[in-house]
Order: sequence, then C-alpha cells, then structure tokens
Amino acid sequence: MTTALLSVEGLTRRFGGLTAVNAITLDLHVGEVHAVIGTNGAGKSTLINMLSGEIEASEGRIALDGIDITRRAQWRRARAGVGRSYQRTTIFPEFSVHENCRLAAQAATARPWTVWQSSERCAASNAAADAALEAAGLSNEALRIAGTLSHGAQRQLEVAMCLATKPRVLLLDEPLAGMGAEETDRMLTLLARLKATHAILLVEHDMDAVFRIADRITVMVNGTVIATGDPRSIRENPEVRTAYLGEDH
Repeated sequence: MTTALLSVEGLTRRFGGLTAVNAITLDLHVGEVHAVIGTNGAGKSTLINMLSGEIEASEGRIALDGIDITRRAQWRRARAGVGRSYQRTTIFPEFSVHENCRLAAQAATARPWTVWQSSERCAASNAAADAALEAAGLSNEALRIAGTLSHGAQRQLEVAMCLATKPRVLLLDEPLAGMGAEETDRMLTLLARLKATHAILLVEHDMDAVFRIADRITVMVNGTVIATGDPRSIRENPEVRTAYLGEDH
C-alpha cells in the first residue's frame, strides 16, 4: 500500500462534557475510497469538520503528506490540498455551472493585485473550471444555470467545484443524499474515477453504495471506532452487525 496522504492519530473533539469524537486513528491513501459509516450522532460530520479545519481538535494530530496541519486554519488546509463537500447543497443556483466552478477556482488562488482585471477573463481560473467540469462529467452543462440542474447533477457540481480548487484529498459528506438509483450510479462512477488521483474519505448512509465503492470502511458508534477493514470483513464483523448493519447486510 502507498504511504498515507492524510494521517489521523488520536483525534478527539469535546463539547463541554460531551466527547463527540474519541481518539480516532485512520489513514487516507491515493487510489482508495475510505468510507466512514455510523448512525446519526456517531461523530462522522464532526470528524470531517476537524479534518477540514472547520472546527479545532481537542486532542490528536492530523498530518498531510507527513506535515502536521492540526492547527492550520481551514483556508490554509484548502490551499494545501484538502477539499470537502457538505451535506447540504452549497452551489450558487443563479450562476451558470461554469461560473460556479470558476468562482471556486478563484477562491483557491486569490490574486488581489489583479483587481483591475475582469475575473471572467482569468485564464487560470477558467482553465481550472473547465478541467473540473470535464473530470466531473459536466462539460456539456457548463452554460446551464446551476439551479436548473437535477439534484444529482447539483451534487456532481459540488464535487466539480471542489475539484476546481485542485485538492489531493476529498472529504465528501453524504454526497449521495436524496439521489435516485441512476444518479447514485453516476456519482459512484465519478468517485471510482477520482480515486486514481485522490485520497477520498466518504461519509455516507447508503450502505449498498458504500459496499459497492469503498476499499476500506471505518465504523463509528458514539464517537468511537469499533471496526476498520475491507468491506467483507466489515460485513462479517459481529459487533458491526449488532451495532449498525443488521442482519440484511
């Protein structure tokens, strides 16, 4: 296995007397989708928020390519290559699909000394947007108003906006939420392509999709990891079946 691109050791977050995430240790590798599953309140989104820098860790260490980023601000992590999506759709619905990606690219490579230039003519941002839309399979929708896209296509656009910032790590928080079967298939195909060049952490409740796409799965219960392994070992783990999966999986 390759060296971990993102490493987490003993990561903990407390809110007063509540320990939302308790001493989590995991690694993310390029070429791998690492899914994190668990019931509501298990600490999955809190984990992503700590990895992205949205909230601070109470204890533990986060390393990107061997460099400690535990105390780095969110924008510094983003520029270092940590990208994320959110549970709720966060596009600009009144702008075109291409404009959404161009704005994301500009945010990642701000150039305040070019205030006299039209942002629409920024060659670097436009090129990054074009590449992101191509990677996400949305090139044919570039001129469409984002708010008119289907729900699934809007979620693809969110991934494209993330890609426009040129991340190496993708933290995806329930990207399949609300999707139908066809939209889910498209998103899973996209993730399968992206894992060749990215380390992906996927938080998701759709267990059928998780077992189709994940190379490794971490199971959380009440902020604590109870198991990590390949899909087969997770399916067969009696503690996981009792705590989360049930007898149908």
